[in-house]
Parts: sequence; C-alpha cells; structure tokens
Amino acid sequence: MITDDGNNTGAISVEEALKLADEAGLDLVEVSPNMKPPVCKLLDYGKFKYQTQKKAAEAKKKQKTVEVKEIKMRPNIDTHDYDVKLRSIHRFFEDGDKVKVTLRFRGREMAHQELGMALLKRVQGELEDVSKVELYPRLEGRQMIMVLAPR
Repeated sequence: MITDDGNNTGAISVEEALKLADEAGLDLVEVSPNMKPPVCKLLDYGKFKYQTQKKAAEAKKKQKTVEVKEIKMRPNIDTHDYDVKLRSIHRFFEDGDKVKVTLRFRGREMAHQELGMALLKRVQGELEDVSKVELYPRLEGRQMIMVLAPR
C-alpha cells in the first residue's frame, strides 16, 4: 500500500488499509491489480478523476487534426489555372493538410484517360520535394483520384 504522501507502507491487510483510508478521509484505490500482492493507494478519487480528465483535455487541445483538402481539375486545364491550383496545394501542405487531387472527366474526355494520368503524374512530379503520394492515381467512375500528404 502507498500512502497519500507517496510513502510505501508495505503489504498490509485489506481491513487495515480501509481503516487507514477512513481515518485519513481518503479512498483506497487499487492501482495495480495484477501484481502479487496487488498495489493500492490512498487518494481522493474525485480529485484524481478530475486531474486525469484535465490532462486528457489538455492533450486533446494540443493535437492537430489533419484535414483532407480537395483540388478539382479537368484534363484540359490551362497553364495559369494549373499554376493557381498548384499554389493552393503548396499552401495546404504548409498548413499540414493532406490534398486529394480529383480529375473530372466529362463526355468524350473518358476516351482520353491517358491525358488525365499524365496530368496527375505531372502534379506528382512537381510536388515530389514537398509531398509523398499516399494514394496513387486511380480511376473511380468518371473521376481520377490521387491523395498527397506533406513530407
């Protein structure tokens, strides 16, 4: 058993430990039930729960959620539009977000899927120093999708 100030009192009976906890106005909490003998501690259980809850909230506040931003393109995108989309992708990577590049085919564009694949390979090649490919380009219905993550 461990007292509230951190002293180890050694192995004592459960009745004696409960009596000590009652005298101190604290709770007897089993810390390590798998040990031989089990380790118990005298502490204020309500205060203990509050502190662990507060630590968990603090840890949750500090973590950053990674969002997946989407950039939509067409196979016959113009150079300036392409550059604007590329700058947006760079900005998303600076914020630590993943980017899903979606290439949309309409009508007869489906007959020229190699143009879409070439465009996605171009995007991948231009961003290889700042990103890594998480999902390689693949066709899903009338869209070709690729997911990039920041390095």
